[in-house]
Amino acid sequence: MLTGIEEVDWASLGHAYGPADDVPALLRGLASPDPAERETALDGMYGTVHHQGDVYDSTLACIPFLLELVADPAVQDRGCIVELLTSIGGIELDDEDDDLDGPAGTGPGDAEFVPAANFAMAAAAVAAGADAFLCLVGDPDPEVRLAAPVALASLHPDPARVLTLLRERLTVEPDTEVRLALVAAVGRIALRHASLRAETVDWLAWLARAAQDPGLRLASLAQLARCAPGRIPDDIVRWVTELLEEIRTAPPAEPDDRGGESGTARMPVTLVGQVRELLEEHVAGRRTPWTEELLRTLHGALDDRVDDRIALVLAQLRSPDPGQRADAIWLCGGLIRLWRGRYEEVVRLVGAQLADPDARLREAATSFLERLFELGAPAADGLAAVLADGPDGTPALPGGPTELTGRTARDGALLALARCGDVRAVPLLARALEGPGEVRRELLYAVDGLGPAAAGLAPLLRRRLAAVELDEELYDRASPLLYALAAVRGGQALPEVLRVLRGAPEHRREWVREAAARTLGAFGPAAREAVPELRELLGSGTATVAATAARALWAVEGDADAVVPVLERWLRPGTSGTDRCAAARALGAIGPAAAGAGRALRPGLTSRDLWERVRCAAALWRVSGETDRTLPVLLAAWEENRHARVDIAECLAEMGPAAAAAQLPILTELTRRRRHNAREGASGSHDIHQDEKLLTLCRAALARMERRDAL
Repeated sequence: MLTGIEEVDWASLGHAYGPADDVPALLRGLASPDPAERETALDGMYGTVHHQGDVYDSTLACIPFLLELVADPAVQDRGCIVELLTSIGGIELDDEDDDLDGPAGTGPGDAEFVPAANFAMAAAAVAAGADAFLCLVGDPDPEVRLAAPVALASLHPDPARVLTLLRERLTVEPDTEVRLALVAAVGRIALRHASLRAETVDWLAWLARAAQDPGLRLASLAQLARCAPGRIPDDIVRWVTELLEEIRTAPPAEPDDRGGESGTARMPVTLVGQVRELLEEHVAGRRTPWTEELLRTLHGALDDRVDDRIALVLAQLRSPDPGQRADAIWLCGGLIRLWRGRYEEVVRLVGAQLADPDARLREAATSFLERLFELGAPAADGLAAVLADGPDGTPALPGGPTELTGRTARDGALLALARCGDVRAVPLLARALEGPGEVRRELLYAVDGLGPAAAGLAPLLRRRLAAVELDEELYDRASPLLYALAAVRGGQALPEVLRVLRGAPEHRREWVREAAARTLGAFGPAAREAVPELRELLGSGTATVAATAARALWAVEGDADAVVPVLERWLRPGTSGTDRCAAARALGAIGPAAAGAGRALRPGLTSRDLWERVRCAAALWRVSGETDRTLPVLLAAWEENRHARVDIAECLAEMGPAAAAAQLPILTELTRRRRHNAREGASGSHDIHQDEKLLTLCRAALARMERRDAL
């Protein structure tokens, strides 16, 4: 085994952390009879030789030995090695990557430079040895059989031969998950090879109706939708719902022998092991955990058929199976993040899951509702119900941290209730502030959505702020409290805010000053005692602090002459775009009283920086009402950068009839199904809220324009 491994000059090769002289030990570890040693070796391969998907010269040198291990039936855990080879050889480069450059920003002189040619050579090397995977589809080890189909579909140079082999194997394969993997691999071949697509799609359509196993029919339907969206049946919702019910009520299958070792030997702490444990925990207690991935594939294929996807989610949320309901919540999380739609009934049903005895289901529901803000209103009754104490005074939701997130379930539900603007959150927030423990910072930032009803929180916030130590952690602890006090206009806390402002340590001092000045501005004339401190901050060397202090002084004194010249200085040539943006926003907040600053704002309309153009255009309109110069700048930025649309729409809504030229872009935005800030594979906690805010502003702008038309 591993013939010739000593003949390779491993020390002259490299991986993510330097010379690759440790690689022979890793390869031998993969063949060890000790499961702990095998796991450590696999973790080492992913951590060094194939670090974050990279391919080094040592990775290329490993390929023949990995193929040898895969072909040896005496080696255990070969399924993991097949997956490793699939990852090494399965990276597909775009045409523009063929210039041998590494990742963006790297080059031959960079320490982490990985030539793109390495990926091409790895794909060729694994493909050349891919015949080793052919016999694995019938291997005694089900984990090997589970990994083999995708390896063959991704790497073997003869896809027609592989397609025949996979379809033949499906007729005799006893393992449910392996059968699903075979169907998924067939779908992969259809997507990768146009010459085989027609016959493969026909076969998937036949299997979706002819297979006896409902799971297999669902898998075939998912792949059919993925490979041929035009052949998705009109009754897809009914069809999938019936299959899910058939799967739920089917007799439990005999447990599959996955070839794992028995006993309770302690395994080493490795990243591979941690991922495995998380996956095992995720599927624990579920008879058919594989339905989640099938439905995820189906949802991806349905894409912008939002109404069908919502109908599927609703059907799952009404299932007696808590696993299916949890799957529905996670799937809908991705759906609502990317697509606009009518989610009221979905949200209401998710809120109902908060009372379910299944802890995982409650956790999924809470996590989903936290991100909805105003869209969470249909779940408000469910949230309030589980936050209320029971007849015996015991909280309906546990008050301790959950095993899944480390946060309390009550905090998550309370955050969702506050973010949707329900005033029933106010007394619950008061109880949290009265207690001795830390209050989750997101709860304090949610106070601004509760309106006048939250005014009673001011004394409790004041007491909390008074107890904050003036140490290096001041900003982290004080800024959420300052934000909440600004939201409730808690002017009685002026002494405590001044204490923080005056006592800010060197560490993050400017951040603390900015946060405190913003709060003083929210207090308005009630903060008159802070005028000397605010005037001192006008001379800050940081534009954001000076601009925030200027806005605060204007709110407290109403004297534009005292602050506009300061802001104009930050608009001069030579200051950074960020500084000019801060000054422009402050001038816009002052409004017509700062009309004299129009001359200083106009050069920003032609800046190379888009955000500076937007900030200066919006400020110029707010101080001078100039539409001819500002509206074209705003409309151009609207098309150039979708992430600027919320700020632009806010200004257009203020312009009213003067923004009539923006009617078409606004109407176009309101008819789009995809959220303006949707990003595949990434999301922020406020993404949905920001998109809903954009829609609200667009409707307001359009309504003001239409009223003018009616007149």
